[in-house]
Amino acid sequence: MIVELQCSRPATFHHVVIRQSQPPKATPLITFCMRVVLLSLPTTGRSVIVKESQNRALSKTMRITPLTRALLAFMVALAAVAQPAAGQPAQEPVQNAMPLPTQPSFAIQQLRSFTAADVKFDLHDLMALLRDHGHEGWVLAPYPDPKTRRPLIGAGFSLDLPAREHPQSDTLNPHPFIEPSSAELWQAAGLEPARLPAILAQFDSRMEAWGTKRFRKKIKTLTPQITSEEATRLLRISAIQAIYNAKGYCRDFDRWTPSQQMALAQLVYQMGVNLQGFSQFLDLANRNSAPRDAAAPPLLLNASAHDAEYWQTMQQTLIQSQWARLYRTRAASVIAMLDPQYAEEPETAMRRLSPMLPPAVVHRHRGRSKPSRQLASVARHSSNGRAARGAKSHPQRKRNT
Repeated sequence: MIVELQCSRPATFHHVVIRQSQPPKATPLITFCMRVVLLSLPTTGRSVIVKESQNRALSKTMRITPLTRALLAFMVALAAVAQPAAGQPAQEPVQNAMPLPTQPSFAIQQLRSFTAADVKFDLHDLMALLRDHGHEGWVLAPYPDPKTRRPLIGAGFSLDLPAREHPQSDTLNPHPFIEPSSAELWQAAGLEPARLPAILAQFDSRMEAWGTKRFRKKIKTLTPQITSEEATRLLRISAIQAIYNAKGYCRDFDRWTPSQQMALAQLVYQMGVNLQGFSQFLDLANRNSAPRDAAAPPLLLNASAHDAEYWQTMQQTLIQSQWARLYRTRAASVIAMLDPQYAEEPETAMRRLSPMLPPAVVHRHRGRSKPSRQLASVARHSSNGRAARGAKSHPQRKRNT
């Protein structure tokens, strides 16, 4: 049996550890904190092992006083009692120290550093649009996505996404993308991490029992798992991530109008990494970008800001996408915000967009489906909502440098 004295520096006592064999193979049988043992060592004679903070094991022969011998004998006796019976696995010592806080990831640090000056619109106006009152809207319990079956909550916050790599393919854009996991975003929003696994476990149980269709029919009757205030925090952190990544897609995001910035942030929020596939749209978005070289001759800033033909071409690339066909109403409200005159005349911008949109198909219970245009409700929703006001909120605001 070995008595080990652990010290932070010579002659400064911290712990006495008793092991059955030479460390590091043997786990401690018992640990003591008795300052008097080390204080009495210099006058006695028995072999012990002293460990310093540099983790160098020093074997020394020291003379032990009768008092120290009695104390050590008492320790060994207690260790013998603590020794496990034959055939029983030795138990690891209990560690009572509190774990050190982990350092937030780069992605979370970037999200937490967001300020109102980073965009030209009001973040709350974007959040109001993302709540999407025309669809699920605001669900305080997990529910399945109708297409992917993955768990969502609040305004469509994904609960089980892993952290993902999203490399920046535009060599002229130094702004990176961030794709933290759902658990990281959950914690960054200030929600208790331990709650998330329990919520996901209940979701999995209900999915197994109900299936997707029945589960979605019960959305309005689900017992809330988070509060409305917590759902707002999840929406806020997700909206900030969308804004951050929007700058990775568009080199001149800071030069776009408030409504155009809000439109791109909505695209990123709704599509995520899938927006990378809209190559024609992204090529047009970066076509007139200013050079990054500070020594280069200055360009006329916002040269295409009021070029109606340029922005109609950008709108057309989105109108022809599958996203616009599947989510026509939602897409129309976003695409219209790319119009440079949207902030002043949102209804006029919607009317200009109408001829470019394909007719929506209304499925009736009886008879064949007939095409009909349903843009009036979109225009009414956009003009009465906060989008136009948000686009005009801070027209002169500039990003901090």
